[in-house]
Amino acid sequence: MATRSRVLTAGAGLSLSAALGAALALGGAWLLGGFDGGATTVREVSPFGVQREAGKAEPGDALSINEIYRRSAPGVVQITSTSKTVVTDPFFGFPQPQEQRGLGSGFVYDKNGHIVTNFHVVRGAQTIEVSFSDNESMSARVVGTDPSSDLAVLKVRAAARALRPLELGNSDAVEVGDAVIAIGNPLGNFRSVTAGIVSALNRPLSSPNGFQIDDVIQTDAPINSGNSGGPLLSNRGEVIGVNTAIQTGQTGASGNIGIGFAVPVNTVRDVASELIASGRVKHAYLGVAGDTITPELVRIFRLLPVKRGIVIERVYEGSPAERAGLKGGSTRVVVAGEAHLLGGDVVVEVDGQPVSTFEELRDAVRAKDPGDTIELELLREEKRKKVSVELGEQPSTPPRS
Repeated sequence: MATRSRVLTAGAGLSLSAALGAALALGGAWLLGGFDGGATTVREVSPFGVQREAGKAEPGDALSINEIYRRSAPGVVQITSTSKTVVTDPFFGFPQPQEQRGLGSGFVYDKNGHIVTNFHVVRGAQTIEVSFSDNESMSARVVGTDPSSDLAVLKVRAAARALRPLELGNSDAVEVGDAVIAIGNPLGNFRSVTAGIVSALNRPLSSPNGFQIDDVIQTDAPINSGNSGGPLLSNRGEVIGVNTAIQTGQTGASGNIGIGFAVPVNTVRDVASELIASGRVKHAYLGVAGDTITPELVRIFRLLPVKRGIVIERVYEGSPAERAGLKGGSTRVVVAGEAHLLGGDVVVEVDGQPVSTFEELRDAVRAKDPGDTIELELLREEKRKKVSVELGEQPSTPPRS
């Protein structure tokens, strides 16, 4: 990504972790702390177990960092994307074509030649080269992209026997404190490995098209520009996420400060399967903004008879929610420094199940396909009401508030 276009969420300090190549790679490296000419070393830590001969681990055993690297590195690739832009010559004032190169990472998904990476790594690319661990490079084509999850699938024409797909894990089983390693190509340094732990789970992350990626894994394993699209691996060598973004310091420094984010592998598995099957992903869409009801809101504004649920603050124009007659809030209040819009419908059940948080409503929508129906039980003016909403397809960009 370009140095400034690396910003993923304005004001939040999140930046995409792919670097520009060629013309801008050194500039990006300088912004991330620069090159010091030394080699990166990684110390093996106890959560990964003891050193053993590759291939001798029992199922479920923790592996050493060295063993995970030897097993997985052949399936990790470097991705070089090339695009052409037109810039205005500062001296003569006429347009000049300019080639830009971007560097990122990816990994082999299957024996059919599919490669998983981030959408922002290949966004706008006209040509894509994939480099393997044996230094062989080949051109790749885009099978499909999903900006909403910042994922993409590429395909190379390679013999199945030459491909080393990585084993996918289960991100729902990941816990805070689990040991993890990242393999990628930070700042163009081919096949680098770093280690850390899972720092937090269920982080929200803004995608390149402005929608929210849910259940993101936070890690302190050092990742930098060029790691984007590479795997985050468990201590059993299973992919649990795709490294996607880093959080930068408040001073404007853009290097790693120990806060990185990975799209969970369960999302990766679902998205990649759809992209391979049809070239695109259709996300279900309800079209509301809301907030979780807190005991404080209930107490101050007497939201009786409800004690839990989701207050609908906005219903977006032309959305399935608007067509179904859902009502948004009209009264703006501030509680503990946070603004709320009250007076709208309160969702208390989704598909017959009680809900307490807006995240639960979003998860219920995410589990469906466009055209599916979702059943909502609402509280409107202290009366319960059931509404069936036929979900639509998520638009290309979020609606304006």
